[in-house]
Amino acid sequence: MRRLIIGVLTAAFGLLNMALLPVLAVQPDEILDDPVLEERARELSAELRCMVCQNQSIDDSDAELARDLRILVRDRLKAGDSNGEVIAYVVDRYGEFVLLKPRFSYRNALLWGAPVILLLVGGVLIVTGARRKKTGGAVLRLSAEEKKRLDQILNDRE
Repeated sequence: MRRLIIGVLTAAFGLLNMALLPVLAVQPDEILDDPVLEERARELSAELRCMVCQNQSIDDSDAELARDLRILVRDRLKAGDSNGEVIAYVVDRYGEFVLLKPRFSYRNALLWGAPVILLLVGGVLIVTGARRKKTGGAVLRLSAEEKKRLDQILNDRE
C-alpha cells in the first residue's frame, strides 16, 4: 500500500512539474501589460519553433534565441501588427522551418506526398511480383542432345 501511495505522489509531482515548465519559460519582464495582447503573444509563441531546441515552441523554451523571438513577437504586436503579419515577419527572417506546423505549399508538396507515392509504388511492385510468381515462367524443356550432354557432365563427376 505504501508503494502505491509513493508511486501516485511521484507521478502527481512529475505531472505538476511538466505542467509548470511552460510557465517558467516566459520571463516576467517579457509579459505585456495588456492581457489581450499577451494572450495573442502566447498563441503566436506556441506556433513558432525554437531553432535551438528543435521541437519546442518558443513559448516553452528557455534558450536565448527563444527569448529574443518572444520579445520580437511582443514588439510586433505592440507596433500594431496582426497575427498573420507577425508570423509572416518571422517566417521571412527565419524561413518556414520556424513554424511548428508547416504550411502546405507547392514547395513541400513532394515531402508531404512522398510517403503516399512510395506506398503506391511498393504496392504495385508487390502485386506485379505476386502475379509473376502465380503465372510462373515458361518451363523450358531440354532437347535430346542437351539431356545427353547433361548426363555426360554428371557421369564425368562420378
